[in-house]
Amino acid sequence: MNMSSLTSTPEWQAVAAHAETMRAVHLRDLFADDPGRADRMHVEAAGWYLDYAKHRVSAETLDRLLALADARGLRAAVDAMFAGERVNVTEDRAALHVALRAPRSASIVVDGNDVVPDVHAVLDRMGAFAERIRAGKTTAVVNIGIGGSDLGPAMAYTALRAYSDQRLTVRYVANVDGADLLRALQGLDLATTLFVVASKTFTTIETLTNARAARALIVDAFGRNAVADHFVAVSTNAEEVAKFGIDTENMFEFWDWVGGRYSVWSAIGLSLMIAIGPDQFGEMLAGAHAMDEHFRTAPHDKNLPVLMALFEFWYRVFLDAQSQAVVPYAQVLELLPAYLQQLEMESNGKSVTGTGEPVDTHTGQIVWGTPGTNGQHAYFQLLHQGTALVPVDFIGCMRPQPGLDLPGHQDLLVANMLAQSEALAFGRTRAEVDTPARVMPGNRPSSVLLCDQLTPFALGALIAAYEHKVMTLGTLWGIDSFDQWGVELGKALAGRIADELDAADDANLGHDPSTNALIRRYRSRRR
Repeated sequence: MNMSSLTSTPEWQAVAAHAETMRAVHLRDLFADDPGRADRMHVEAAGWYLDYAKHRVSAETLDRLLALADARGLRAAVDAMFAGERVNVTEDRAALHVALRAPRSASIVVDGNDVVPDVHAVLDRMGAFAERIRAGKTTAVVNIGIGGSDLGPAMAYTALRAYSDQRLTVRYVANVDGADLLRALQGLDLATTLFVVASKTFTTIETLTNARAARALIVDAFGRNAVADHFVAVSTNAEEVAKFGIDTENMFEFWDWVGGRYSVWSAIGLSLMIAIGPDQFGEMLAGAHAMDEHFRTAPHDKNLPVLMALFEFWYRVFLDAQSQAVVPYAQVLELLPAYLQQLEMESNGKSVTGTGEPVDTHTGQIVWGTPGTNGQHAYFQLLHQGTALVPVDFIGCMRPQPGLDLPGHQDLLVANMLAQSEALAFGRTRAEVDTPARVMPGNRPSSVLLCDQLTPFALGALIAAYEHKVMTLGTLWGIDSFDQWGVELGKALAGRIADELDAADDANLGHDPSTNALIRRYRSRRR
């Protein structure tokens, strides 16, 4: 079904007509008219509690959105993904990140091959390697990657540092700006540092540039033979790995049915496994699998990722929201908004359907945010009194992680989160304040996601919930959430321009006049 036919379906038209009636409805009215609203509008899954009572939706809104999801074939799409069908249609591949956290007893077949034993064979190799590193003389691990090969493990390590081996320093390098690598290496003893080079093809230019610079430092300090002792690879390209000087016995593979932004569960998470240990890494996988099973089996009206997706779809398509704020009230989740930027914006930032027709409505939202309470003293002014509609995901925990509890801090942290959610929803009327400048219009929607404690299990479940939210949105829009062709053109042009920056003359410059002029200016002034 293309987007044109979607917008003309009875289910779409029913939601669109209902949206017009809801524009003028305030959350104050929704709560006043329905005293039991808060008692009903919540759902629990895999240790997470979602309160969605402060969304600008009624029971009728949800009914109509759920009918639209049914008409879009959401249940069949979920089943197809879990069955290993080629749901990444533009690349003709499966999208089976769920297989990466499936238990050993599961069976998921891709092209006639049960991939679960392959997944666990790699996890076992990773576990044995991680235990050797944790028991040895290594004092630092530096992961070199970019995109999904960096954001996932970096975010998860930052979130779970309280569960890591405190004897190990773990750092992440992604930017081709030399400052990123140099800062990551600052204070480390190269003699006891392990580099994990994460690149599926082992040709990613940013990653290989940083990896070669790190290799040069090792070679200068210890000789060429030391490369094999200080580097391991997460890749599928054994030939290039060997050329680099890495023993292919220390190469950990993953598969073409794993997209980069969905790959933290795979060998891409090797640095994380070394830090927190195989058992805790297994707990993270178990949390993700618990959310997988909830998403796969729960009715859509009680399905946490589905409901999250329906709210975003409602605001983006029918109420003209352009962005979504993610505000974790847990400092250890400071990298989660950046991680979700890639997950959502690379997945659903598309303007054609999976079959190539142009979409005729808004797709993917801009995702942004920082930890609370910091954001309250920055952009929350706009959230409360600005003219843009910005739905917010508040994420919090009942208890801090081990070793991170200071008297009174957690209570104040949670109090701020709940207060902001309440203030956004209900605001202040003119009758309650002495000047129009202090009026808070309210009617600003938010979700509150709560867990008991941010354990590896809880983090795994949270990431999986957002993955499934993204997939649900892609199904509603009819787009392929698993490709990323928009990344390719800039990469190709960058390689061409990099060569031209070193050229001696302008004979082969073939860009637009602005780009040609910028290349000439850079070449004339870089020294």
